Amino acid sequence: MLEQVAPRVWVTTSPTWLTTSTLVVDDDGACLLVDPTLTPADLVSLAAEVHGRGWHVAAAFSTHPHWDHVLWSDALPDVPRWATPAAAAASAATDLADLAATDLPGHRWDVVGGTTPLPPDTTELQWTGPRAVVVPTPGHAPGHASLHLPDDAVLVAGDLLSDVEVPLLDDTDGAVDDYRRTLKRLAELEVDVLVPGHGRVADAAETRRRVGTDHRYLDDLTAGVEPLDARLGDPRVRAEHERQAVGLGR
Repeated sequence: MLEQVAPRVWVTTSPTWLTTSTLVVDDDGACLLVDPTLTPADLVSLAAEVHGRGWHVAAAFSTHPHWDHVLWSDALPDVPRWATPAAAAASAATDLADLAATDLPGHRWDVVGGTTPLPPDTTELQWTGPRAVVVPTPGHAPGHASLHLPDDAVLVAGDLLSDVEVPLLDDTDGAVDDYRRTLKRLAELEVDVLVPGHGRVADAAETRRRVGTDHRYLDDLTAGVEPLDARLGDPRVRAEHERQAVGLGR
């Protein structure tokens, strides 16, 4: 079920990992679809609701190349599915369907991957609707980028600033420093509505709180201190945290 979170922005959230799909809807019904998720049934339902409202998907964007953010469906139209060049390359080099079947078995993953790289140095998506600024946000995955909608003060953050997941780091040297710089950059944007890839939509005050919480988590992680972070109560998130701690030698 779609929920309106800003004048031109709608979201729907899968109960699995609270994974969010975002629609930016222009006045003529043209939609920019960001990170459609999660199960094949979810995607078919999303396509049906878009059609039922008299809208049409005109373009799509993938924030990063993890399998749950590069999904599509035959029920959706054949439109450009943009990603940053690094994200598109990483997606093409990975067996995403196999990862999907491992992480969330029991589904037939027909369309996963296949994103289209944006031209290098693209700063805004070239579509007919509201301005969508591509904000490089490294630290979580290759080529990760968030979308900022400046006219609506909305940030579609990808796998950042979640209230259910701690910062999950890319497997590269310097990921912690990259993530810290990303948090500082996001804190400088005008954001009245935050849409995370996993978790609940936030207002401006909650967005600022999440930036601070994520900084504290990274400080504790790198210092070898056990974080006092409620998100670690989820066994899946706890396991990822422990993996990261081991990887940093803590």
